[in-house]
Amino acid sequence: MTGARALAALEAMRADASPLIDRHPDHVFFRLSELLAVWDGLGVDASPFRAGVELAGRRYAGYGLTRMLPLDRVLVGCGSSRAGAFGGFHHPDQGYRHFQMVAVITMYGPMGGRVPETPSLALLDLLRAYAHDCLHYGSRRRYVDVAGLPVRTQYGVNFRRTNGRSYSTADKRGSRYTRNLGIVMEGACDREARLIALRTAERFGVTEPSDVLGGLAFRDVTGALSDGDTREAGDPEDPEGEEQASYAAALRGYERGVNRRYEHFLGEFAPGEENECHSLFLGAMISGDMSTLGSWLDERHGPGTFAGLFRTPGYFDPGLTA
Repeated sequence: MTGARALAALEAMRADASPLIDRHPDHVFFRLSELLAVWDGLGVDASPFRAGVELAGRRYAGYGLTRMLPLDRVLVGCGSSRAGAFGGFHHPDQGYRHFQMVAVITMYGPMGGRVPETPSLALLDLLRAYAHDCLHYGSRRRYVDVAGLPVRTQYGVNFRRTNGRSYSTADKRGSRYTRNLGIVMEGACDREARLIALRTAERFGVTEPSDVLGGLAFRDVTGALSDGDTREAGDPEDPEGEEQASYAAALRGYERGVNRRYEHFLGEFAPGEENECHSLFLGAMISGDMSTLGSWLDERHGPGTFAGLFRTPGYFDPGLTA
């Protein structure tokens, strides 16, 4: 961070998460540590979540992440006053917010109460969201002072100039592949988070629910979605209820737009070495040092592979805006 005024502005944003909560006026939010205590008191066994967090901590330490996202910086929505409210990883307008250093999550399933309707699946969904956001939290960031405000110029292996020009450009709509670093990093975070959820489900014997949306959500959380699962919404088997149908559509869109593109990227540039490439990306995201990742790619595809894959033409041109 450079600049005293920008640092003060950033600290002020991190001291007040109310603007994030205000975007969901129908929901009641608890700190994750508080909600787990509520569930403990009501007889919900949250040990799968806690065991999954321990597994994530061990795996992430291998990538260089020494501190997980504090539970008090995670806000979980439930107890909604909105009829038919449905939460989970694909609920609108949630996720990790770097300026506030807070993750906003909603409880999977119907949100009318404080206790999930399907605790085992809700705990896996919560674990996936938390493990995912820990990697966003732990990724290297650099902020600079622009007129007294903090402007992020580095996030993990992605960069942005102070004039708003991003290092990589957005993928074309409907593309099966990606050359966008935001998609690559999002996909890397979710690949890891879903693996942790899968291992936790296997350890605790959590099985796929019998209902349509529950089964779809379980396969999503554990990284087992089929090609048929990613079909466009509007199928006769789509769940009933407007919010549930919207949730299913968002789930499918995320799978196509993020996870499938990331898997295609790994297969395209690291065939047979997908896991190693994935690990190198995560390590580079957390450290901000791309030398090992860059050398690995160069050895396989020639000098300058990273820039050749991702850097948008005109990134360094003067006077350009986003």
